Amino acid sequence: MEFSHIPVLYKEVMEGMAVRADGAYIDGTVGGGGHSSGIAESLGDGGRLYCFDQDTEALAAAGKRLEKFGSRVHFYHDNYVNAVKDLKADGVTGVDGILLDIGVSSYQLDNPERGFSYNEDAPLDMRMNRENPLSAYEIVNDYEEKELARILKEYGEEKFAGRIAKNIVSERAKAPIRTTFELNEIIKMSIPAKMRADGHPSKRTYQALRVECNRELDVLKESIDGMIDFLNPGGRLLIISFQSLEDRIVKNAFRTAENPCICPPSLPQCVCGRKSKGKVITRHPITASAEEAEENRRSKPAKLRIFEKGEA
Repeated sequence: MEFSHIPVLYKEVMEGMAVRADGAYIDGTVGGGGHSSGIAESLGDGGRLYCFDQDTEALAAAGKRLEKFGSRVHFYHDNYVNAVKDLKADGVTGVDGILLDIGVSSYQLDNPERGFSYNEDAPLDMRMNRENPLSAYEIVNDYEEKELARILKEYGEEKFAGRIAKNIVSERAKAPIRTTFELNEIIKMSIPAKMRADGHPSKRTYQALRVECNRELDVLKESIDGMIDFLNPGGRLLIISFQSLEDRIVKNAFRTAENPCICPPSLPQCVCGRKSKGKVITRHPITASAEEAEENRRSKPAKLRIFEKGEA
């Protein structure tokens, strides 16, 4: 299957990144290389783009797409949470822009064998890095009922988390739950018929399993501060999120980086000594235009937020 992924908010990302020909940039989630191709196109011979992805198939596709840019582009098979550490080990001291597009790719959704989609009958997997030992299969078949319910409620915001978890445990006692369609049937019988009209009944459960499987929220939380610190003065961190939990993390982290003071409001002046790291460029998230949303339905939930590092 060909790796295909339409980059969302492409124009807005290019404008927000404001690429300099001699600058250094990170694409922490290169995917098929859609955004990266625009960044690399704007670089001169002195510019550098460092592309990260934990999916080897994505890296292979991006490598082909970006090979024409030669030594401007460098690839790393790693999660973006390790990007700063990896680049420091290679002698890079800072960059002028970082992009994180943290949605699951169209390729991953549309490739049945990856197990991300509730619309295709496939083995339960959902690993973005297929070398990781934990897949959706282990979560569904090994986690205790209480932990399953917590994950579904916290990461999927699923109203019927307890009922779904109970039925999963009951059904797996008879035989392991191996496929997406087997899981769909359990979810369906756990949700009252009148409550299934709002989209596919499995949507929230699959989101929760994917987040748990890939540690998506933890990785995001662990990355933002270090990436801001790694920016050169005036450099920008751009993050595209696709669900409210992710967007909330980004919004709060950017707000804290801009105004980290923890002094009580009653104090006439700051005494905690915490200094601002820069400013939030997007007071409200940038979303897809009506035209883009119509052409690419997966762009509808996308939200882009931008933070700019302050001058030293």
